[in-house]
Amino acid sequence: MIIRQYRDTDHPRIEELWKETGIYRADRGDTREVISRCNQQGGEFLVMEEPPGGRIVGTSWMTYDGRRIHLHHFAIHPSLQGRGWGRRLAVESLKHARKLGCPVKLEVHDENKAAIHLYRSLGFVPFEDYHVYMLLEP
Repeated sequence: MIIRQYRDTDHPRIEELWKETGIYRADRGDTREVISRCNQQGGEFLVMEEPPGGRIVGTSWMTYDGRRIHLHHFAIHPSLQGRGWGRRLAVESLKHARKLGCPVKLEVHDENKAAIHLYRSLGFVPFEDYHVYMLLEP
């Protein structure tokens, strides 16, 4: 597998992967333009693909708010989960946070036990009394 920087031409294949993993929602507005703007503001978007130039099988989108990295849209194709590819992509992703010298925040559903195990094994700690709220249409 190859881990590389996102390219605009990847977007249709990335949406396909997100749909297969269940993390895609059209109302989020995760367009090429949004990804480009986030990357210009200090974020990074990594893509894992089968060589050479094969299907995209993993994504890691990191946005930067000036004080921390938000890791989201972290996905590994279902056929490859449980084989260490998620760990490899996560380790590569954390290099960006180390380069910026800032903490990393992420959100994960309670029922996603495999992801929770991965994140804890990498040193992430949960905020047990923390609730996330979002206003989708301000």
